[in-house]
Amino acid sequence: MTDSPIRLSPQQPILAPDGRQSPMASGIQRGVRRLFAQLGHVTIPELTLANGRRADVMALAPDGGLVIVEIKSSIADFRADRKWPDYAEFCDRFYFAVPETVPVEILPEDRGLIVADSFGAAIMREAGHHPLSGARRKAVTLRFARAAASVLHALADPEAAVL
Repeated sequence: MTDSPIRLSPQQPILAPDGRQSPMASGIQRGVRRLFAQLGHVTIPELTLANGRRADVMALAPDGGLVIVEIKSSIADFRADRKWPDYAEFCDRFYFAVPETVPVEILPEDRGLIVADSFGAAIMREAGHHPLSGARRKAVTLRFARAAASVLHALADPEAAVL
């Protein structure tokens, strides 16, 4: 097996960062995940959707609601990426998460807004609610569950993990 994201050293996280994010984006992701945990949601980072796009953070609410958070670490990051509209068909609510250094005026006003750092996050603007159809909700929730189960499997049996 090639490079596994599993780390067994007690000084390092069990699952290593996948290397796609900048240190700033990784910190924002951590803060966003902490926020949603406080709200009673569970999260998966970097979840690949059925359309091939990868959600930076997908959250599953206690009531089954699905939230996607798109992390933008800078003005240039936001301006360079126009894939984010492709996420709408896979969530009930959509948020942008940015550090406090990004001017929020550049972000679409019709999307939710979270300001975050590596210690936490705050919702500055609620996302609109656009409920998924039952079939789509089931498909996305199953994808979420399979991703979460594969992480648990990797933790329990690192040599067998296929991530």
